[in-house]
Amino acid sequence: MAQLVTFPESKQTWQPQDIQRIRLQKAFSQPPLNVARYHSIIKYCSSRSIASSRDRNSDAREGTLKTISIVTPCYNEQENVEELHRQVRDVMAAVGRYPYEHIFIDNSSLDETVPILRRLAAADPNVKVIVNARNFGHIRSPIHALLQARGDAVLCIVADLQDPTNLIPTLIAEWEAGFYMVLGIKRTSEENSFMFFLRKQYYRLAERLSSIESFQNFTGFGLYDRKVVELVRSFGDPYPYFRGMLAEIGLPYKKIYYDQPKRKFGITKNNWYTLYDIGMLGIINHSKVPLRLATFVGFLGAAGSFLVALIYLILKLTFWYTFSFGLAPMLIGIFFIASIQLFFLGVIGEYVGAIYTQVQKRPYAVELDRINFDIPPGFSLATRAADAPGLQEPQ
Repeated sequence: MAQLVTFPESKQTWQPQDIQRIRLQKAFSQPPLNVARYHSIIKYCSSRSIASSRDRNSDAREGTLKTISIVTPCYNEQENVEELHRQVRDVMAAVGRYPYEHIFIDNSSLDETVPILRRLAAADPNVKVIVNARNFGHIRSPIHALLQARGDAVLCIVADLQDPTNLIPTLIAEWEAGFYMVLGIKRTSEENSFMFFLRKQYYRLAERLSSIESFQNFTGFGLYDRKVVELVRSFGDPYPYFRGMLAEIGLPYKKIYYDQPKRKFGITKNNWYTLYDIGMLGIINHSKVPLRLATFVGFLGAAGSFLVALIYLILKLTFWYTFSFGLAPMLIGIFFIASIQLFFLGVIGEYVGAIYTQVQKRPYAVELDRINFDIPPGFSLATRAADAPGLQEPQ
């Protein structure tokens, strides 16, 4: 049980972790801040670490100071990254009890996103930046950043400000309560109503086709325990469907519902091809139904063809001189069968392509540069000792 400390000058009672946090904040508030001093502060903080408010693992040592990693993939988000960084910094300052790192991975942006991220990293050691050598796509780049995170929990949030940062304390609280996965689920969305309807129908279809429970209206926004991250790493999938991986893992989870706001700055980077890509990936990674459907359709087609042939034979025998077969039914039948064949050839091609991708074993991304990864996670620089008036630190 932590011992309370009372300062006569302030007439206030403080927990030891409060004293530690304010000492750290005072140290940060004294410029200049360099890497060596930052390391010494974190070393001091770790040496006086407090007992974690959550002890999930039986072998966890009392007094371990847990950290949180926040991962943000971005591509051409120059209007949003600064605002997102400010919001996350302020929220983590309000939480106050966890050192954190905010990892931005830039997927070879064509605008000023990278210079802005470099400036943020220079001003805030908690900001870590990965710059990809080229655009590695909307699936491989985020998973690469996720696996670079060092925190005891990893929180994924997009750069377009459509994932509410004010839910971060709720996500952390549920993680502390014992859930390994805390998932942000869209209840409503201010995006195009037709697109939102199509997304909902896709999630329903994918869940019906899948052999496991999936998470409808879930885009990846959430907080995941270190155990979940290591399980994702163990999959070794070079082109992963992250949402399906979480469903496959099956550890205890909690759903947090939110209303998705409309994008205020910039334009969405998703197009019909990227949506089709991730949609098809979600189906073929977790369902064999499309392959088996080809077999069933083949049986039905054969039975239907035999039945039509039998009907034509009877009609021809009955009306030998007046019944005319005609070219139209034959042409329609040929084109129908050809379209069915092409459809299922495409389905088989999707599975073969997935196997080909697995065999290639290419890396998720190649880094052109990484910034601040030599600095361990720290407390938010937004909080100042003035947030706790009346506290006088003992000598």
